[in-house]
Amino acid sequence: MRGKFITFEGIDGAGKSSHVEWLAELLRQKGLVVRVTREPGGTELGEKLRELLLHSSMHLETETLLMFAARREHLAKVIEPALARGEWVVCDRFSDATYAYQGGGRGLDRAKFQQLEHWVHGHLQPDLTLLFDLPLDVARERIVLASRVLDRFEQERADFHERVRQAYLERAHSAPSRMRVIDAQQSIEDIRKLLEKIVSSICL
Repeated sequence: MRGKFITFEGIDGAGKSSHVEWLAELLRQKGLVVRVTREPGGTELGEKLRELLLHSSMHLETETLLMFAARREHLAKVIEPALARGEWVVCDRFSDATYAYQGGGRGLDRAKFQQLEHWVHGHLQPDLTLLFDLPLDVARERIVLASRVLDRFEQERADFHERVRQAYLERAHSAPSRMRVIDAQQSIEDIRKLLEKIVSSICL
């Protein structure tokens, strides 16, 4: 039996990454084999591309093509084999992030995004996408409090991140059966109760 594919999405500072390992452990406690991964990255080549994407300036279309190149490698080497073995894959970001960041944030032509998405994984979409949403000012405050070195996406101006947020919400509106919007201003405990309820109702 094919495994399930769950992705986490959200603007920088939304707090999604702190719940990825928690959800994976919850699934393991139910007797499932779970693979946790991330994008860009997830493979040796993907991690090298991640470094370039997060820290090197480049043309928008170059950036988008590299995102999808890393994704194709990730799908071929990690995601698709794991799903075929019946494992569950929990991934921190996937194509919805490209739609939001390169499409919404940077203004990539949507038709170009759709062509690449269809080419790279037209046969596969996540079974469930958890979109962590919160106001931009709250997200930016969390990033400042984290006191860490920011990548070039995190360093973008507020209007960029607001466009990313709106693109995410637009994407969620267009795919309500797959994407669930999580109010990321809730307490960690309340968010995790909601995640367990959502995952159990959809995937278990």
